[in-house]
Amino acid sequence: MESLGTGYSALVVGESGGIGGAVHAALSTDPNAGRLVGLSRRTHPGFDITNEPSVADVARTLSCEGPFDLIFDATGALTIDGIGPEKALKAIDPSVMARQFAVNAIGPALLLKHFAPLMPRDRRAIFATLSARVGSIGDNRLGGWISYRASKAALNQIVRTAAIELARTHPQSLVLALHPGTVQTRLSAAFRGGHATVTPSVSAARLLALVDRLPAQASGGFYAHDGEAVVW
Repeated sequence: MESLGTGYSALVVGESGGIGGAVHAALSTDPNAGRLVGLSRRTHPGFDITNEPSVADVARTLSCEGPFDLIFDATGALTIDGIGPEKALKAIDPSVMARQFAVNAIGPALLLKHFAPLMPRDRRAIFATLSARVGSIGDNRLGGWISYRASKAALNQIVRTAAIELARTHPQSLVLALHPGTVQTRLSAAFRGGHATVTPSVSAARLLALVDRLPAQASGGFYAHDGEAVVW
């Protein structure tokens, strides 16, 4: 990472996951990195992005270690409580859909609410969160996966709206939704099909290089790991 200068501080949320762990590992070898904090249920037992008191409590603790120049949210889930994405309208279960929204949209929204204040206001700062290409409405040609698609589309709107608000108080900030590709992790193992895949380390390297080079004007955007802007 070059754009944040030397000695920057970074926070990786979900660092116990495949992509989060790879992002954390990549940052740990960056000579420009200063303080690096990994956040997950493993590092902070009881931490739950769907539980606001839990998120607020961790944010208060981290406020003593901030500000953070980079906050990378690598949370998200495709299969929750053993239930994968539905393939048709008749398979919609409201409780399953609510859980998808809680993990993939409301959780990141709570992170923005409580962690954005930990970002510096007087210099470049980045909040990046993992979305998914299937959350694109314009790119949806196959249907299916209704709850997951909708939760990621909601996340994209949250990112866009948060970017507009934060631009008023953090004018050099970037708030980004990122598609990591089809990554070789447990999340995608049962659904890769014939899609080309990348390792977590390759995806992490591409994503970090991408957020490093994007200008502040890109804030609120939705980008794939290869640098392509993804249609809403």
